[in-house]
Amino acid sequence: MEQVVEAMDRGDEMVTRNLAVAAEHIENEARDPASVMDLYTDDIVLEVPGRGLYLDSKAAIEANYRRMFASLAEVELEPLDRFATETRVVDDMKVRFRLIGEGMVNAPVAIGARVELRLVHVFHMRGGRIAREIVHEEWRTIG
Repeated sequence: MEQVVEAMDRGDEMVTRNLAVAAEHIENEARDPASVMDLYTDDIVLEVPGRGLYLDSKAAIEANYRRMFASLAEVELEPLDRFATETRVVDDMKVRFRLIGEGMVNAPVAIGARVELRLVHVFHMRGGRIAREIVHEEWRTIG
């Protein structure tokens, strides 16, 4: 029984760690893309299926973040839900912004549009770091 309790404690610790990593990623990816690269495993893959993006290196991801976030203005985040297991974190939010540049690859709206984006991150975790990030987006133009 003691081993089961110890295993549960380790699992709870990993869930707590995974939630902290996801929170740090969400909080800092726009502010300082370089600062979140250590949250990724060396074999990281980032996918944004709705926009056809597949990035498989920290350098490519950092460059994408720099272009993307430079193309957004009037950004507002509305967190909705975040939960985790030992191997996954799901983060659900709404993001409102104005698209002001071409750095959001394959954006389905015109530059200048005000957007509400339903954004769901699915982080696949390994050893307390992000091994795969899948970003699901639902775009809607707003006034």
